[in-house]
Amino acid sequence: YAPTLASGTIAASGTLGQIIPPSIILILLGDVIGVPVGQLFIAAAVPGMMLVFAYMAYIGFVAWRHPELAPAIEHDPNNDQHLALIVLKSLIPPLALILAVLGSIFFGIASPTESAAVGALGAMILAALHSKLNLTNLREALQQTTRLTSMVFLILIGATAFGLVFVGMGGDNLIFDIFNTLPGGKWSFLIVSMLLIFVLGFFLDFIEICFIVVPIIAPVAIHMGLDPLWFALLIALNLQTSFLTPPFGFSLFYLKASAPTLELTTIYRGVIPFIIIQVVVLAVLISFPSVALWLPSLMESY
Repeated sequence: YAPTLASGTIAASGTLGQIIPPSIILILLGDVIGVPVGQLFIAAAVPGMMLVFAYMAYIGFVAWRHPELAPAIEHDPNNDQHLALIVLKSLIPPLALILAVLGSIFFGIASPTESAAVGALGAMILAALHSKLNLTNLREALQQTTRLTSMVFLILIGATAFGLVFVGMGGDNLIFDIFNTLPGGKWSFLIVSMLLIFVLGFFLDFIEICFIVVPIIAPVAIHMGLDPLWFALLIALNLQTSFLTPPFGFSLFYLKASAPTLELTTIYRGVIPFIIIQVVVLAVLISFPSVALWLPSLMESY
């Protein structure tokens, strides 16, 4: 495949984890904004699938219009059954684990924290089935989990201290007064806040943004009458776009580190069509909030 198409596809597909459940960003946003994580997962499924199908449509169009960029693999009927078996063995176990985690949340069987325990237990079972469950792997997993959890808690402690000082000195009222005086009301606030988060996404990890920036702007959004579920979804999709956008997008440098032979300019050119797709989907969600909210409403009726 052409390096631009391959790099753009990989980088854009990697950012789908920010919006498609079980996304860590959605869990943090749900906790910070006060939105049920299960509803946020359900709402994110629609724009997530919109992005998936839009990516597939673009890649299919490129392969049809410029076959030299994505040449077809020669079909070997003798390998069909073997390939199908490999695909099934590779996909079914992780899909079953994901469904167990998400299903326990969607159907109210477990909270997000409890579903994480379900996921950990399921992962250990899968590791045992593949003869990978041993003390070495278990110790490494525990160490990595401890490091990540410690980092998150340190950020949370610092963000909480900052928030207490900020509110105690009247910073929340100042922010509200600034946004309240903007012409255009809530729509001006929405545009400014989305641009702010987009730019901050170049330099800050999503954890810092969720714990430091979102608690400042979320109360203003709710006070102005914006649906918190919809607002949380816009933030997640906005961060996803920011992480993919040159020249500072995190995903671009992750891909560069994984494929050192690729030039950054090649990666930049490859992701531009996918950025346009993400911006279009974000514009659709802003213009038509019901696109994101109809599925949670439908699930509530049952």
